[in-house]
Amino acid sequence: MAKNFVSNSQESVRMFKSDFLESLSKVHYVVPIIIFVPVIAVCTYFAFDKGLGFGTYIGMFLAGLFIWTLTEYVLHRFIFHFVPKAPWALRLHFIFHGVHHDYPSDAKRLVMPPSASIPLATGFYFLFNALLPTHYVLGFFPGFILGYLVYDISHYAIHHFNFKGGFWKRIKQHHMLHHYQDPTKGYGVSSPIWDKIFRSDFIKKQNG
Repeated sequence: MAKNFVSNSQESVRMFKSDFLESLSKVHYVVPIIIFVPVIAVCTYFAFDKGLGFGTYIGMFLAGLFIWTLTEYVLHRFIFHFVPKAPWALRLHFIFHGVHHDYPSDAKRLVMPPSASIPLATGFYFLFNALLPTHYVLGFFPGFILGYLVYDISHYAIHHFNFKGGFWKRIKQHHMLHHYQDPTKGYGVSSPIWDKIFRSDFIKKQNG
């Protein structure tokens, strides 16, 4: 397999001539927490305010968390790793995910910037609101968003923290193999479960 360009510099490569657009492509890793923890809190408040039972809330919350894990896998495998042919589409691919594979240690491009995460979260909210019974989305969406936050923050940690052992070391090894051995496998970031189910896992894990 041909080796692609990879830089381990933690500095950010410039992607846009416009300073404004460039600023929208970078974000500190705590920003998603600042934005979306209040979303979880507000949805939870209105869920109970509108009469959603505690048991129903917990069930929908866990369902949202579960659906996020599948969404994470599908987005990463079929959207972020879809490589188009048109030059303009290749440019979009680089902006959304290619830059991360070329510069995997770029500390300001390891979590999704609000310029992308807020529109995506809004779109998913309206989708779930259209599919779920009344008020159920107020339990489901917080679980989905918590799953996203776990994914985003764990992705940053995987690239910048040195785990000594256990679960997180295995998660880091799984993702590093995706970056440095075979980008056509190992699409799960926060969990390898869907890689195992859809047979995109690494056949033999390396010790690290």
